[in-house]
This record gives sequence, C-alpha cells and structure tokens, in this order.
Amino acid sequence: MQTDSISLARPDMQPVPNSRSTGLDLRPMKPRSTFVLSCLFFGFAFLYIPILTMIAWSFNDSRLMSVWTGFSFRWYAALWENEQVIDALLLSLRIAFVSATFATVLGTLAALAMTRMGRFRGRTAFSGMLAAPLVMPEVITGLSLLMLFVSLQVLIGWPAGRGADTIAIAHITFGMAYVAVVVQSRLAAMDRSLEEAAMDLGGRPMAVTLDITLPLIAPAMLSGWLLAFTLSLDDLVIASFVSGPESSTLPMVIYSKVKLGITPDINALAAIIVGIVGTGVAIAGWLMVRTARRQAPARR
Repeated sequence: MQTDSISLARPDMQPVPNSRSTGLDLRPMKPRSTFVLSCLFFGFAFLYIPILTMIAWSFNDSRLMSVWTGFSFRWYAALWENEQVIDALLLSLRIAFVSATFATVLGTLAALAMTRMGRFRGRTAFSGMLAAPLVMPEVITGLSLLMLFVSLQVLIGWPAGRGADTIAIAHITFGMAYVAVVVQSRLAAMDRSLEEAAMDLGGRPMAVTLDITLPLIAPAMLSGWLLAFTLSLDDLVIASFVSGPESSTLPMVIYSKVKLGITPDINALAAIIVGIVGTGVAIAGWLMVRTARRQAPARR
C-alpha cells in the first residue's frame, strides 16, 4: 500500500515501520484483552483495598475493629500520647538513616571494585559474598549475626550488649548488597568515554572518580539509599535476633501488639506512613513528568 493512501485506510490501522522496505506496513491494532484487564483490576484491588480499609478504620471512634460507631480523630490524638510507639518509630528512623548511609558508601565502593578493577584475585568469592545476603533466608542471617555478636562479646568485650548499634550493623550487612546491585548495574550501563577523556587530559583516577563517575551514578546511589532505608525500616526478623530488651523497633512493637490485639492508634500510624509515602510518590511522579516535558522540545 502506498504512503499517500494511508488516510483512506481503516481507523484501526496504525502505520508501523517495515524493516524490509522503505514504506509503511499497516497492521490491525490488537484489541485489549478482557482477561488482562481483569487480572490487572483484581491485582490492584488485592493490594490496595486492605490498605484503604485500614485507613478508613483509623477514623473509627470505637476501639473495636469490627464495629463502626462514628467518624473521629480520637486515635490520631492517642497516637501522640503513646510513648512506646513514638520511641520505637524514632529509633527505627535513626537506625534506618544510619544503616542506609553506611550501606550506600560501602555498596558503592563494592560496585566500583566489581566494575572498574577488572579481574583480581578473589573476585569470584567477593561477588558471591556480596550477593549472599540477597538470597540468604533472613532467619539464617539473623541467627548468624547473633552468634557473631555473642562471640565478639566473649572474645573482646564488644558489643557490651545488643541494641541499636547491633541492629544498625545487621541492617548495613544486607543493605549494602542491595545498594551494590543497583549501583553496579548503573556503572555497567554507563558510557566510559567521559572517564577516558578525563584521564587522557591528565586527570588522576581518584579525581576522575570524584568529579566524573560519582555525579553520573548519583541517581543510582540515591535509589540504593532509599531502598536500604526502606528495607531497614521494614525489617522485623533480623532485628528480632540482634536487638536488646530496650531497643524495640517499630515493626517489633507492632508485631508484639498483634499477639495482644492491635489498637486503632496503630491504624492511625499506618495511615500517616501511607500518606507520607503516597505524597512522596506523587511529588516524584510530578517532577518526572515536568522534566520529560522540558526535555521534549530539545529532542525535537
């Protein structure tokens, strides 16, 4: 079919480039599958209806989870008076920030070693140890770290007791592996021409790394930091092994309340966290759309 007759074609035809000729190939658009749309709908419903239900029940005036007595902000006010939950939240945020920061630094160094140092002795063993926390069951990781801390306490007297420090070290251990994977994938896909040009102009390897490589992989480092922060904030199993009696994180407090019955103030806390995360995702999406719109005229 000639190009000048495209306007006379059926409306369900779309011009598709044909690699065998310089013309255009007209193929019928595939209809939307009802099965696929149904799976998509039920998948989103399965994920988000429980969250929306939990948020709705956080505004219930009754203490019971099965009886709706009226709309109220009672449990949001009670949340700020619950010192146990607030202390656990602040401790979890501190541990997550520290562990994510150290995990980002160590994971970035590990990724640079894997992609920029070529073949070196022990590379295979180093790669295996780096990937081990990704596939190791959390129970095994927590138990091994507990035995490590107990052995160190007997041998050198450190740590004096299990607490926030041991939790942070444990979270750095598995968070570093996730950061290394994210940064290593960015380094592997990055064009090295800028680094090579900087070295041809007399730049030293350290200066090239600080001035060229790190700015280019900064988005991947930020993604790795956010991933490590989220994993640390959400961890329950490993923290249960390496924590002490006075260092209960937020997931541990919530899990302990599940055994005795969850109070509505926990629903209020979860609703606040969902609201913060949703706002952050919306802002990130808006920034991405605005950036794409600004770059569109330049590409044309």
